[in-house]
Amino acid sequence: MKLLVTAFEPFGGEAVNAAQMALQRLPDRIGGIELIKEQVPTVFGACIETAIAAIERAQPDMVLLLGQAGGRTSITPERVAINVMDARIPDNAGAQPVDLPVVPSGPAAYFSTLPIRCMVEACREAGVEAAISNSAGTFVCNDLFYGVMHFLALTGKRIPVGFVHVPHTREQVSDDAAGMLLSDIVCGLSAMIQSLEK
Repeated sequence: MKLLVTAFEPFGGEAVNAAQMALQRLPDRIGGIELIKEQVPTVFGACIETAIAAIERAQPDMVLLLGQAGGRTSITPERVAINVMDARIPDNAGAQPVDLPVVPSGPAAYFSTLPIRCMVEACREAGVEAAISNSAGTFVCNDLFYGVMHFLALTGKRIPVGFVHVPHTREQVSDDAAGMLLSDIVCGLSAMIQSLEK
């Protein structure tokens, strides 16, 4: 089984991205799942194009999109992607859309097609805090999640897809309560990926 896993480059003036660092540290195989890793730009639209190219190239059985959500204290699979771009800060190309659709005339939302409840339970069983999130935001993370889901819907590809936000690492924040050890992020993501075999 092949799993495409993507993560964003650093953004917002930060030197690192917790999701990117976790992706680099994930093994190339977890159980019977082969991981295909891809970095995507933190740029509206371009992140979708990069992920779609990786899907067409790798032909994965599943896709897991990773992003960083500062302020969260748990690893959080997202339930839904919405058809809205509304950026509080510019992306890495300087774009800052406000109240625009990801896809004009596209559906309002797409729900994750990965077993997010099982993923959360597996993460917790591994000793790492996790919870389902009902908002992927309206920045580039949501843009990627929605765009990939829309591409698969249009092309009829039955590939399960989900998005997971990880907290800042402890090194990125001054308050330990607002971050998570990178080793715990990797452990939690590994447990979530392992659960996809079941």
